[in-house]
Amino acid sequence: MAAAPMMGGQPTNQGYGATSAVDTPTFQGDIPGEDVAENPNAQPSQPTAPSLDQLQAVSGYEAVSFNEGSAIPPPSYAEAVTPQAAPTMNTAVPRVTEEQARAALLDHVSQNCCYGKSAAQDLVFTSIEPSSAFHYTLETFGESRSTSWAMEPYMGQPIDTAMTGPAPGPWDISAEPRTLFNSESRHVEVPHTASIKPCHNCFARGHIRCHHCHGRGRVRCNSCHGSGHKRVHRDGQQHQEHCNWCHGHGRKRCFVCHGHGQIGCPVCSRQGNVKWYIRLTIKWENHKSDHVVERTSLPGHLIAGAQGQLAFRDEQFRVAPVNNFPEPAVNQASQQLVGQHTGNYFNSERVLKQRHQVRIVPVATAHYQWKNSLSQFWVFGFENRVYAPDYPQKCCCGCTIL
Repeated sequence: MAAAPMMGGQPTNQGYGATSAVDTPTFQGDIPGEDVAENPNAQPSQPTAPSLDQLQAVSGYEAVSFNEGSAIPPPSYAEAVTPQAAPTMNTAVPRVTEEQARAALLDHVSQNCCYGKSAAQDLVFTSIEPSSAFHYTLETFGESRSTSWAMEPYMGQPIDTAMTGPAPGPWDISAEPRTLFNSESRHVEVPHTASIKPCHNCFARGHIRCHHCHGRGRVRCNSCHGSGHKRVHRDGQQHQEHCNWCHGHGRKRCFVCHGHGQIGCPVCSRQGNVKWYIRLTIKWENHKSDHVVERTSLPGHLIAGAQGQLAFRDEQFRVAPVNNFPEPAVNQASQQLVGQHTGNYFNSERVLKQRHQVRIVPVATAHYQWKNSLSQFWVFGFENRVYAPDYPQKCCCGCTIL
């Protein structure tokens, strides 16, 4: 038979701060007229939200939105565009030989367990056509700022109030990203905006009614349903015995508040006061767009992930569209993407830097004959990756092809 739990057992660290177990509840407030049923899954209610009208106005922030995520327009800045220098072009890319194409195809086949290798070994090349694909990328690294009211328990820490000086504007606070072109966010307390207020959740008492026993300090025993006894069958007869779990009382001490009927306030951590301040959220985001120019049937996303050769790169506060690249489609893509970034980000963020580049990725279209069929595959990138959607020896119902 299981041992019954003690009514006056050792307290555990439940609620917000450890308390000693007591037999008389200490909570003073509205409580039910009868013990509530024990519910191990009972959850505390969410802390109440205060009225922001009760917070003191901060000079300079009268027209600022305090909705989280509502960006503050950036200050105006000169949009100087540095004239673009002629790119240093190196369009020489390696040609793929028949030996290299066959080796690349065999390696591709070895990575697919259901592919047969005899086709790759025996096929006859009819031609290998070299070409170049172009991968253009544009990155705009911008900064946005928003403000919101924030609070934390007041535990005697120093408070930077309005008495120490006027609060700086959201864009007057100095902050630098750790690394350019890497997204990150940071929270900063706006200087001279802090104040101490009574906790709105517990009305400065430091505690709230226990959500498990509703302030009574006891709960009705689930084992005997509050009767204090249970009927058991022994020696062919029914016997009535004291409940081992509540010692015949019909109720047990609340394991959450240890009989107090109250727990520490989660908002103020039992302190009764909270510190309010304006929190500045700074986000640095790297916006990246790209465009692939590929004249063969090779999918563009494969080009974007392949190794290539850097043909052009420029980094400025604001870059000018590429307009003198030998491939007209690259110039057109650059013109379009630079215009999109200008419209999307320069009005809502403070743009810190832009950069763009063009990579050349070698592509070889290998035409071949195997048995009586003609087909093709592609070798691309400096690592000689292969795209062969029509490889003739595929098997999805077993691996018997050699």
